[in-house]
Amino acid sequence: MGVPVARIRVLVVDDHRIFAESLAAALAAEPDVDVAAAGSGPAALRCLERAAAENRHYDVMLVDADLGAAASGARPPAAPDRNAPVDGISLVAGVRVSRPSVRTVVLAEKDDPGRAALALQAGASGWVAKDCSLQRLLAVIRGVLRDETHLPPALLTGVLRELTTARRHRTESEQLVESLTPREREVLRCMVAGLGRKAVAERLFLSPHTVRTHMQNVLGKLGVHSTLAAVALARRAGVGPVALTGDVVERGGQPA
Repeated sequence: MGVPVARIRVLVVDDHRIFAESLAAALAAEPDVDVAAAGSGPAALRCLERAAAENRHYDVMLVDADLGAAASGARPPAAPDRNAPVDGISLVAGVRVSRPSVRTVVLAEKDDPGRAALALQAGASGWVAKDCSLQRLLAVIRGVLRDETHLPPALLTGVLRELTTARRHRTESEQLVESLTPREREVLRCMVAGLGRKAVAERLFLSPHTVRTHMQNVLGKLGVHSTLAAVALARRAGVGPVALTGDVVERGGQPA
């Protein structure tokens, strides 16, 4: 009788269906890897919830750095509702809060020290080029399960510089966040999660007009002029997103 092989459960999250299906198929060919795919942030969250309910937790989540950009044509500053695209780094941050045992690795089209630093701050364990070899990706997957952090060597200096700068700005950002009321902080956490005004109103049982007022107050107190800037400042201050739930159901291990 053979010795049972420990299985690694991997969730691929990418809204480019061909890439997601191809990567999932390649990983599934490995004898110790079980893999599924989700085509959006909400779909990924639904997969994680469903797996947890069935006591078959995922070990590693591979997330497209540009998740949601294909649907909106640009990086989305905020999703208009709970089923709209959630950007990759926000998804990483949300999963870090709701599923801390899941290791996340960001898959990127190009090296970007600033975004790689943001991904690490959000809780990612690695940043890997999409055109890397399958063997390299498998090494990273197995490495993050040993609590290793993986970055391309060419990014190390830039990421360290970004993280050092971020630490200098953290104290100032924390002081600004402390000026918010409890309700405004709650709204800010919803903004960090990528929720738009309508979704925040539904979540907090407020009117859209009231949410708009709170959002304007948040921007004013933080001294910024856009949701993107407020989210960036919140992340520097260590403000995490509210836990999201998605209604999109995983279908047959393919992107939903």
